[in-house]
Amino acid sequence: MDKNHDSDQRSPLAAELRELRDLPARLHVDPLEKRWIYVALAMVGTFVAAILYTGLVKHVHPPGAMETIDSARLHLSEEFAEDRLGVATLPDGSIRVTLVAARYGFYPREIRIPAGQPVTFRVASADVLHGIHVPMTNMATMVVPGYVSTLTTTFPKPGEYPMLCNEYCGMGHDHMWSKVTVVSRESWQSGTTQTTGR
Repeated sequence: MDKNHDSDQRSPLAAELRELRDLPARLHVDPLEKRWIYVALAMVGTFVAAILYTGLVKHVHPPGAMETIDSARLHLSEEFAEDRLGVATLPDGSIRVTLVAARYGFYPREIRIPAGQPVTFRVASADVLHGIHVPMTNMATMVVPGYVSTLTTTFPKPGEYPMLCNEYCGMGHDHMWSKVTVVSRESWQSGTTQTTGR
């Protein structure tokens, strides 16, 4: 009785398996659909090849060396203490700007930097998620609490640029801005405008 019961269960299962096995032979795929399937597979293959090429050959990888900082003790840190914020010329001649983003402003409120020279910005958040964006330039990044955001950019010509927060950070978000004054290299080197804003 058990054998008959097993054979009854196997026969419908076997019939279903045979039907599934024969399905591709009975399935009709339009030639145009086949072409689009091949195009989609070729695109996927191209994207995978591009990722592998940039990662393995060009060594382009997501950022991995994240620098952390305690946002609650930011004002007590060596780099982000209030008297160390602003523009600094390092011994090797490079320019570094240290900023703190906090509701609702960037501190210092105004910075002066030279045109045509790479400037490294180091920004930390004292409270919530902020963004930093200078319109008409390539300067834009997120400022995440607990991390130091670092970016290097060059301002090609003198002028005044607004620095805006582009991540919603609360009710006063639309008032969160600062000013970047870019001066000529000659003015910068003469030392007349090389001041640290506070």
